[in-house]
Parts: sequence; C-alpha cells; structure tokens
Amino acid sequence: MTLDDLKKIFLSPTLFRLETILSPRLVPVLYATGLAALLLWAVGHLFVSFGRNFGDGLWGLLEIAVYGALFLIVLRVVCEVLLVFFKANEATTRTVSLSRVPASLIDEVRDAIHDIAEDEPYEDSESSDGTPPPAPTTPVARRSARRSPPSTKPEI
Repeated sequence: MTLDDLKKIFLSPTLFRLETILSPRLVPVLYATGLAALLLWAVGHLFVSFGRNFGDGLWGLLEIAVYGALFLIVLRVVCEVLLVFFKANEATTRTVSLSRVPASLIDEVRDAIHDIAEDEPYEDSESSDGTPPPAPTTPVARRSARRSPPSTKPEI
C-alpha cells in the first residue's frame, strides 16, 4: 500500500461511505504495523534485559526468539483469516447479486406467457364426431419473450 493509496483512503469520501468494504485494503497496514511493533518490542526488550545483567540479557535473547516467532505466526494467521473472510464475503456478495432476478424480467415472462395464450385458441383433442382435428398447414411462429422480434417470414 503506497502513500497515494493512504491519501485516497483518508482524504476521499470512501471512508464515510459504507457501499465498499475498506478493510481488505487495511489488512496490509495492520500487518506492517504488527511487524513494526514486534521489532520495537524486540529492541526494547533486548536493551532492558541486557541493562539488568548479562545473564538476563541471554535469557532475553531466548525470549525474543520464542515470543517473537510466536507473535509473528499469530499476526500472520490473523491477517490471513481476515483476508479469507473478506474474499468469502466478496464472493458471496457477487453470487447473491448474480442470482437476483430483476422484476422487469418477471414481467417480461408473464407478458410472453399471456401473448402465447392469446395467440393460440384452445382446441379440443377430438371433435364432437370423434375425428381428430386437422393438422395445421403452416407453422405458427412463436416468440419466447416480448423482447424477441416477431418473425418476418411471410406466411403461405
């Protein structure tokens, strides 16, 4: 994350809008801050432990190695868990937005069904004398939805 990115985050209205998730961009800042805190703690602990006596200083080196490694692993895991959480949220949001059907599509399907019902009159499968109805001589052009244009093929 560069200085320009930080300026964009803190000086733009992005900070005050809740439409976009800002936290995935701040996870690298959290990681860098944690590394800086670990480094400052290690240097401070080194000077304090050697300031008491040499034996405490050697023990302080061991503490820095063990606790520093443990803190580094915990910091890394926490940052990765946050990133995985935000990626899962992003994927779920994308899936939900793709699965939503706009109301206009439902209206178009309803209109297409009504158009098909109006175009074809209801015919009995058999007439009153028991003979089947005659087969249609020309195929009927059907539209699947209102937005599909009617066929321009002339009927014979």
